[in-house]
Amino acid sequence: MKHIVLSLCLAIPLPVTAQEEGDIDEGFSLMEEGAKLLFRGLMSEMEPAIDDFAGMAQELEPALELLATEMGPALMELMRQLDSVRYYEVPEILPNGDIIIRRSPDAPEFIPPDNAPIDL
Repeated sequence: MKHIVLSLCLAIPLPVTAQEEGDIDEGFSLMEEGAKLLFRGLMSEMEPAIDDFAGMAQELEPALELLATEMGPALMELMRQLDSVRYYEVPEILPNGDIIIRRSPDAPEFIPPDNAPIDL
C-alpha cells in the first residue's frame, strides 16, 4: 500500500518554482484528500471480508477451546518426548486407524528426556 501512495506522489509533477505558497498548500491538501478517498474506498471494499472473518472466528471459538483443553496436554506430552519434528517423516495412518510417526533415517541418534517413559 505504501508503494502505491509513493508512486502516486512521485507521478504527480509539482512545479514549485512558479507557484506561490498558497498554491503549494492547496496542492498538498488535494493530494491528502485523494489519499483519504483511496483509503476509504479500500476499507469499504474490505469490510464484508472482515465481517465474514469475524463471524467465522466466533463460530470456531468453541471448537478451538475444546481442542486446546482436550488435545493440548497430549500434544505437549508428545512434543516433550520428541526432540525435533524435523527429524521425523510424515505420519502414516494405517487402515485400523493407528498412526505411525517414523524417525528419518538421516536424523541424529535419539536421546530421550530423563523423565520420559519409553516403550520399546
